[in-house]
Amino acid sequence: MSVPLKPLNSASAEPATSPGRWTYAKKQLKRNLGLYIIITPAVLYFLIWHYWPMYGVQIAFKDFMPGLGIWNSPWVGFDHFERLFNAYYFWTILKNTLGISLYGLLVGIPAPILLALLFNELRSRKFRSFAQTISYAPHFISVVVAVGILFFFISPTNGVFNSILVALGGQPKDFLAEPSNFWHLYVWSGVWQGIGWSSLIYSAAISGISPDLYEAAYMDGASKLRRIWHITLPGIIPTIVILSILSAGGIMSVGFEKILLMQNAMNLETSEVISTYMYKSGLLNTQYSFSAAVGLFNNIINFIILIIVNAVARRVGETSLW
Repeated sequence: MSVPLKPLNSASAEPATSPGRWTYAKKQLKRNLGLYIIITPAVLYFLIWHYWPMYGVQIAFKDFMPGLGIWNSPWVGFDHFERLFNAYYFWTILKNTLGISLYGLLVGIPAPILLALLFNELRSRKFRSFAQTISYAPHFISVVVAVGILFFFISPTNGVFNSILVALGGQPKDFLAEPSNFWHLYVWSGVWQGIGWSSLIYSAAISGISPDLYEAAYMDGASKLRRIWHITLPGIIPTIVILSILSAGGIMSVGFEKILLMQNAMNLETSEVISTYMYKSGLLNTQYSFSAAVGLFNNIINFIILIIVNAVARRVGETSLW
């Protein structure tokens, strides 16, 4: 006569499984100890320089006084955010920030993809390496030097473009004095500086596509455009999606260094963005709490956009950050 076995309850099963989990974790730690040691400096860097300073975000809700310190400064709640939203210039700087970012995304995402496709069609390996080196060399130029090169071409007195206009019988123009030119100059100079470096990622993704697919398509009589459309582009779609999500996550973070160097009193209506306004308010006017509130608003919007874009990418396709 068989005796029925009593099922183990969760309380009795937990002690039996916990030692097993700890043993497995210790084995994994010993096995990958070298890898953990390698990533330790990077983890410490982010903890010390990115996460620990976040305690200072609270000054966005305080009337920060350096003499009192962060903890002892009086709370003001959302007063700084209300001041930002009620300012007459708020919608102007928001429009400029979004406009420049969206313009940069519309141009900056497809441009390196097209360049990588062109490099992939070059049969001479030496010429391809030379062309790639020339294309990504501007990436290593500092922002100050890049803006100086831009001024060399568009200077109203001795710039290359104005010299050509005068030689053709025209009148010299001050390109940066016209607000309508600022977005174009900023975005296209950025494309010139970053298109080659960005194309390297897509070139690496293209090199991972199996050559057998191209050979099969060639045997079937597919043209170059057909092979690009049906083999190359689908093969790099995951890379395109990931990089596009990362770019969209920083849509509100227009770098202020280059804009500040190109900015003048005549183009402020199209060049003033959130980052430059935050710099002027926080460092030049010493309004630290208000500047922190502007920066916090900027980062929250970036985070929300990143979540939305990632969710849409995951729903539409199979590629997403998480």
